[in-house]
Amino acid sequence: MDDQTRIELEAAAFRRLRQHLMEERTDVQNIDIMNLAGFCRNCLSRWYQEAANARGIDMDKEQAREIFYGMPMSEWKANYQTDASPDTQAAFEKSFSENVGSKG
Repeated sequence: MDDQTRIELEAAAFRRLRQHLMEERTDVQNIDIMNLAGFCRNCLSRWYQEAANARGIDMDKEQAREIFYGMPMSEWKANYQTDASPDTQAAFEKSFSENVGSKG
């Protein structure tokens, strides 16, 4: 497989992951994804921002989140985010510390 085909396949897989998380599984909370997998939608948008910045594209966290979420973060939260239990929040603190730390 040539590099261009590999890049196109990776991009297609990323777009499919984004569609799954943003359109098909809006019921799955970021905190639950982070607790199980060590990353969430916000991590994906941060990685997108970091990739843009590395290529000289000026993009801040909120711009990246709006691109990734397809709407402002405040709108996403109002439409889809639910309250997390104290146990879930405690698990998140541990997962965030281990997986994101000072990067976030």
